Amino acid sequence: MKRLKKNKVKIRFPSSTDNLEMIRDFVRKLSLKAGFEEEAADHIALAVDEACTNVIKHAHKYNARRMIDLNVQYTAEKFEVTITDKGKGFDPARMPKPDLDKYMHEARKGGLGIHLMRTLMDEVNYTFNPGVKNQVVLVKYLKPGIA
Repeated sequence: MKRLKKNKVKIRFPSSTDNLEMIRDFVRKLSLKAGFEEEAADHIALAVDEACTNVIKHAHKYNARRMIDLNVQYTAEKFEVTITDKGKGFDPARMPKPDLDKYMHEARKGGLGIHLMRTLMDEVNYTFNPGVKNQVVLVKYLKPGIA
């Protein structure tokens, strides 16, 4: 872990699901430090977990030799997590909004990561340049008394 400034931290880790628990704990602790309540910290950690899982599964095809960069920066107003990879990109705008009733009726598993990220975070922004640099930026605003 490399500490750049008091409110900016950067880590790099192998693209493996074995690292997800560590990433969730890391992000959760930082979001609590930033001033979020427990529930909001859990939501942020879950959104980051979903984004990293998507990179591991879809962009890197479970290749643990590939690396993921995770940058966290926060102020009194917002908490921002940037996840960067060099894998296969995709266009999230082409992902249809899930039919949750149908999803539950069919008892399906998986496939709700983007929906969860968009639901749990205030902003989810993507930039893609497959094989060069793909990024997802997750933002949660710290609202006094509401976090």
